[in-house]
Amino acid sequence: MKCPYCNHPDTKVTDSREADDGIRRRRECLDCGRRFTTYERIQALPLIVVKKDGRREEFSREKVREGIRRASDKLPINSAQIDAIVDDIESALRDRPAAEIPSQDVGDLVMDSLRELSYAAYVRFASHYRDFVSLEELQAEIERSRVAPRRTPRRSGAAQPPLLPPTALDSQPASQPIDIEQRPRRAARGSR
Repeated sequence: MKCPYCNHPDTKVTDSREADDGIRRRRECLDCGRRFTTYERIQALPLIVVKKDGRREEFSREKVREGIRRASDKLPINSAQIDAIVDDIESALRDRPAAEIPSQDVGDLVMDSLRELSYAAYVRFASHYRDFVSLEELQAEIERSRVAPRRTPRRSGAAQPPLLPPTALDSQPASQPIDIEQRPRRAARGSR
């Protein structure tokens, strides 16, 4: 490591500590005696997402965050919860031995996380991600999610009771469509 002050090639490490994303080292130049700090970070290999059509692109935290944000729009889900989900998904993907991940795996991880956070956000994301063309396909996905095992969230900030638990739909037989008109209507805003 060269000294940033005199360009002398020899320095010694006087202190080394763990930092948030690497190692922080205090160094001293053996020629001029001045001290400086260096940071060492592990350079992670880029994750490559393989799209359905075969295209490959680098994993984007922002794309995942935006998809979750759109699914949870106007729901009581804050940005810290969304960031925790994105962190968990990226961590799960980096734990895999392969550097190339099918886009379906990314979507499945998002759906699993949203199902635990908010059932309404889960259904919104699933309807877009799975590209349902009929109500029957959506109802079949809801039925599959009822029987799927639920995982415990990794982070305490990500835990929140679902807004619409799967048991809320149990009053209707699964073979009959859900009648939205059976709900009581709200009074108009201006009439009190």
